[in-house]
Amino acid sequence: MQVPQDKDDLACQPWYHGPLSRQEAEALLQQDGDFLVRASESESGYPVISCRWRDKTLHFEVFRVALRPRPGRPQALFQLEDERFASMSALVHSYMTRRQPLSQATGAVASKPVNRQRPLTRSFSEAVLTDSLAATRPLRPRKWSSSQPADLDHSGRVEEDGAGEGAPPTFGSALHRTGSEPTLRKGLPHLGTMADSLRASEGRLHEKALSKPLQTPSLASGHPSTYCKLLPRATCAQRTTPRPSCPEPEAWWEAEEEEEGDRCFVRPHNEVSFCIPGHPSRLLGSQNRPLDPTVLSSLRSLFMAHHPGSIALHLLLVDCQAVGLLGVNKSQRSAMGVASGLELLTLPHGHRLRLEVLERIETLALAGALAVLACSGPLEERTSTLKGLVELAMALKPGATGDLLGLAGIMGALLMPQVSRLESTWRHLRRNHTEAALAFEQELKPLMRALDESTGTCNPGEVALPHVAPVVRLMEGEETSGPLDESCDRVLRTLLGARQVAHDAPRFRRAAAQRLKGFRPNPELWEALTTSFLCRLLWGSIGAQATRAHRLEKFHRVLSILSQQLEPQD
Repeated sequence: MQVPQDKDDLACQPWYHGPLSRQEAEALLQQDGDFLVRASESESGYPVISCRWRDKTLHFEVFRVALRPRPGRPQALFQLEDERFASMSALVHSYMTRRQPLSQATGAVASKPVNRQRPLTRSFSEAVLTDSLAATRPLRPRKWSSSQPADLDHSGRVEEDGAGEGAPPTFGSALHRTGSEPTLRKGLPHLGTMADSLRASEGRLHEKALSKPLQTPSLASGHPSTYCKLLPRATCAQRTTPRPSCPEPEAWWEAEEEEEGDRCFVRPHNEVSFCIPGHPSRLLGSQNRPLDPTVLSSLRSLFMAHHPGSIALHLLLVDCQAVGLLGVNKSQRSAMGVASGLELLTLPHGHRLRLEVLERIETLALAGALAVLACSGPLEERTSTLKGLVELAMALKPGATGDLLGLAGIMGALLMPQVSRLESTWRHLRRNHTEAALAFEQELKPLMRALDESTGTCNPGEVALPHVAPVVRLMEGEETSGPLDESCDRVLRTLLGARQVAHDAPRFRRAAAQRLKGFRPNPELWEALTTSFLCRLLWGSIGAQATRAHRLEKFHRVLSILSQQLEPQD
């Protein structure tokens, strides 16, 4: 089973219906809050959100703000009225989870996605919606304002990054006429000349508010617009103050790697931790009770809104920081005496990092098992969660995302006794989701067994983050099961494999950075996958302070009770 790797592929989103007529969309939307995303047939594939609200079907054409090409940032931004997003998936997820009105005028809230029931007739991806339109069709006639320089706020500047001083603004496909200014069709100056003339005052263009609201692109066809009017807010060129929440994950994986010749060994003075420091949470309440039902429901909606390939990239990003493969600063390198956590794991003063890695794998396994065992509703709901974990594991395997640390955590959940004993659930999975069941039995279980025995693949070309659990457990004194001769062979293979992993650490780093190139994570999903968040979710802010052994013993009892309630023993 091949898992799609494009995190922004709209064809992978169940609420995206591809090219769909207005009449077909209206027939699918039955109740208030129902919505879907389609490619407009009248506007050459531009994304449209169709939503049922107050017994009416409303259609919102999304503004597309083209950006000047630059490494490490999206090719376009998407906007309705307020915030801009780097992808359509992020825009839809934000409006759906926060129940934010699509427009202030209508108050329409898109809360219940209507999934497509038929395969897409064409594979529309977000790349098509951002930069391929200009190459596949002639430019549409644009309506220009001769006296509104503030409108250039929508000409392609990045709100967060900025274009930099002296950089010309980019004129993308989101330039629209404002108000009732006359259309200029002849005698327009060349875009390059116009850009040069605006460079000197570019920094001040964004300080002016829009004198008249932008309208959705009704184009120059002469027909009245059939879309709801949107009133985009003028944005400021300077970085705005973020809402009080957890910090946005920085693109540490895109930082330039330190040259090998510039480093020299420094005797370490203390152990290094790569745990993300505490911060205000976007998802946890102020009480931070363990297993809060409201938080669990929000997390379920959050994960359902993302494709397994996207979740796998988020997990790779968090795992790379947790083991110190990416984002290691100069002071941390000086403190540990090596360049990355993969090397530190094999050294005596890597004890603290090894404990953090073990806790991360165990916490991921517990959270994954909880996702299955907490489904007390219909059997199909529990089976769908099990299928989602299998698909996520497939997205993490070598040759795909290649995050073997995350794979160990997810497979730990699937192989946990409390989950394995759910015979009815597994039988339903084999009957209704045969492909996922076969992938688990024939691919994932043999792969995990080989990795645990240090016989599996660990090629940096296929793997971004290697399987470090065996050497971590070995160095922390955990006994190796099995006959003595087999145990000795396994210990030898584990140590030789760890030595090779430490030697290939720069190659793993480049492989991980390549997979995350241009990736912009969803902040809520990023937070939900961190070790600190999972600990507070499972044990609460007070329980998370207990010793690791006590916490694990306590939670395994909780999972056993949940498992017995779902399928009691005869």
